[in-house]
Amino acid sequence: MALLEVRGLTKNFGGLAAVNALDFDVNEGEILGVIGPNGAGKSTVFNLICGSIPPTSGTLTFQGKQITGLPPHAIAKRGIARLFQGNALFPNYTVITNVLAGFHLHTDLGWFGFLFGSPSARRREEILYSKAMEILQFVGLADEADRIASSQPHGNQRHLCLAIALAAEPKLLLLDEPVTGMNDEEVSGMLAMIRTLREKRGITCIIVEHNMKAVMGLCDRIVTICYGKKIAEGSPKETSENPAVIEAYLGA
Repeated sequence: MALLEVRGLTKNFGGLAAVNALDFDVNEGEILGVIGPNGAGKSTVFNLICGSIPPTSGTLTFQGKQITGLPPHAIAKRGIARLFQGNALFPNYTVITNVLAGFHLHTDLGWFGFLFGSPSARRREEILYSKAMEILQFVGLADEADRIASSQPHGNQRHLCLAIALAAEPKLLLLDEPVTGMNDEEVSGMLAMIRTLREKRGITCIIVEHNMKAVMGLCDRIVTICYGKKIAEGSPKETSENPAVIEAYLGA
């Protein structure tokens, strides 16, 4: 049984089908790429999986249980987290406070308990701080823990966003353009981290990314969509040689 099963997933906006009868599986422990030209519906697929928007039709099954139509917080508690395309963080708080906020899904504490130090938060501060530092060590930001998030360069902010997602202890991580805006060295570092997530932490990943070199070198399988429909699925080699994929990107 696949970790995530997507069946007939459809999302209509008025008369436009942004996602149209999409089927694919994500197997436990793999890195799956979802690619397609601009406007293909990739971000809409992520929004549907995370519960940000409800599907018009179709089903989403995670670990054998239906998650179709559940709200985002409920899906996150099931074990699905997302690294957003933009740097979604608390810019005026410290790096480590941002990671501590990410733990709120797996405690009885809310955002304000973490940010403003409620009695309940203080009792668990030591344990959570240790876990947060472990995550920051993994993403290479331990030395930046007490610095303000907005003071960090773009590459570090991307790593911080990944750290926040990891604080939710996901089984499935959705990576929306994780290397966007990075230089070659930063790209290599981020790709190495994603591989380590799978190899050392057992986290399954879906990646949407326009950097085709990164996708081809990272992913086990690739699903290609165009105008909301799946037009190809296969290995990186099969994808790069598929005439439908080539046409979608370059034209007939």
